[in-house]
Amino acid sequence: MTRLTPDLAEKFVKLALGHVAREYPNKMDHVMSGPDDIIGPRAAHPVFFGSYDWHSCVHGYWLMARALRRHPDFAAAPRIRAIFAEGVTPANVAAEVEYLARPSARGFERPYGWGWLLALQAELELHTEGELAAAAVNLRPLAEAFAQRFHAFLPLCDYPVRTGVHTSTAFAIRMAADWSEAFEPRLYDLMREKCLAWYGGDRDCQAWEPSQDDFLSPALMEVECMRRMLSPPSFREWLGRFLPRLAQGHPTQLFAPPKVSDRTDGKIAHLDGLNFSRAWCWRALAAQLGDHPISQRANEAADRHIDASLPHVSGDYMGEHWLATFAMLALDV
Repeated sequence: MTRLTPDLAEKFVKLALGHVAREYPNKMDHVMSGPDDIIGPRAAHPVFFGSYDWHSCVHGYWLMARALRRHPDFAAAPRIRAIFAEGVTPANVAAEVEYLARPSARGFERPYGWGWLLALQAELELHTEGELAAAAVNLRPLAEAFAQRFHAFLPLCDYPVRTGVHTSTAFAIRMAADWSEAFEPRLYDLMREKCLAWYGGDRDCQAWEPSQDDFLSPALMEVECMRRMLSPPSFREWLGRFLPRLAQGHPTQLFAPPKVSDRTDGKIAHLDGLNFSRAWCWRALAAQLGDHPISQRANEAADRHIDASLPHVSGDYMGEHWLATFAMLALDV
């Protein structure tokens, strides 16, 4: 079973360092209301201007923070500390918060980037000294701004978004859960309430996936979200209704890694991310269930998915700017 090693962490960090401060190419989520709104990535987002898009830059920072906490003495540690000290300053964070106040930015990065920003904040809060602890303090106003966005949006969100891409509500809530439970319990309670309303009655999932653009499994991401939000006994009951034949290896498509036909195509390269995110979900499920008939199948499926895509975290920028983050999720369960 492949796990996160110092060598792999170092490789992932080198990839992140190669893109978090790389401004172009860049795919901005930016609405222009007039000619004065024509701005570049760094002007709009002085912290998270790199990595092809805003959310990938956020989770590139998350990757570096997680790797540094796991392996504080590796060679890249000084550069990681410098990146956080140079980028996550009060002035830069204030500019990120100011961007959110634009009327045209109401839907900015909803919900994927919201979840990742709170995941980054949760990771930084685990650092107790040095530059990353300072970054945790500096970034809090942005985390609080996104928490308020969740507070405002979730009561309006009558239906879940059951996709395998950025719009997935299950993924966003799962990524935001650690921070919200620790620092904003009212938000955590609201998220749990919405998950029960959206997913609590789901039965006999057919798992018609993958789709060509998926980097998340709609079925397994729902499982991981509910695993995080429910007590272990309640989760086991729910899982038995949602995927009743999982111990027998059905639906079979959840256990087989998808084929990636062209890794230079940004959307097709999503499927490598699907392999990693499925592996993350499988390993988290096995860890939760312990000695259970599903656990061995889940761990074996995770290994197959990781083996299919771990050789491809680098090689083309369309995957290279983000895949290591999802590999980290899978390997550091």
